[in-house]
Amino acid sequence: MAGKIIVIEGTDCSGKETQSKLLEKKLNDLGKKCKRFGFPMYDTPTGKIVGGAYLGKPEIGESFFKEGAVNVDPHVVCLYYAADRKYNMQKIEKYLEEDYYVILDRYTTSNLAHQGSKIHNKDERFNMYQWIDKLEYWLLQLPKPDKTIFLHMPYEVSLDLKKNRTYLDEHEKSPEHLRQAEEAYIELSELYNWSRVECAPDGKIRTVEDINNEIVELVSNM
Repeated sequence: MAGKIIVIEGTDCSGKETQSKLLEKKLNDLGKKCKRFGFPMYDTPTGKIVGGAYLGKPEIGESFFKEGAVNVDPHVVCLYYAADRKYNMQKIEKYLEEDYYVILDRYTTSNLAHQGSKIHNKDERFNMYQWIDKLEYWLLQLPKPDKTIFLHMPYEVSLDLKKNRTYLDEHEKSPEHLRQAEEAYIELSELYNWSRVECAPDGKIRTVEDINNEIVELVSNM
């Protein structure tokens, strides 16, 4: 495939959707062929399984897991999310074959961070990272990203930002999960050499445009 995959990943409230959409617009304005997708794809069959049966989003359906999403075995959860990527990959590969820059708002990287963070022993957590990597990239043969950009919004700042949200899923409701996920994201960004963008250095939130200018700079030499 001749195209490039750019993954926009990040902690809660880091602006992944906003930044991925703005990056798509800027790259298209610069004359580059660019298409954006977001995972999970909630409007597809596999995405509805993740959004409804697992997460219990009210606009999709009730969760089947009465113990709560954050308490489900992370290996089980990974299979649902990975299935959504596999099911929808054909539509992405079409653009890659046509030499597009494909921007993904979340990817395998989300499984690594959110599910890996549930394992507190460092060695076992590293084993989990390897298991996810093998599941998605080797067994399911999903394409690896050409660049992963990690948007880091500190956990304490994200808690304040989402005070006015009308709906939070099971993961977003859990401060402990969000703290552990942040730690996993930082660990993974160092382990996999992701490009890291600080969204609120010293607790001061940067403007959307300022953050996006840094992201554009990071992809300009691809």
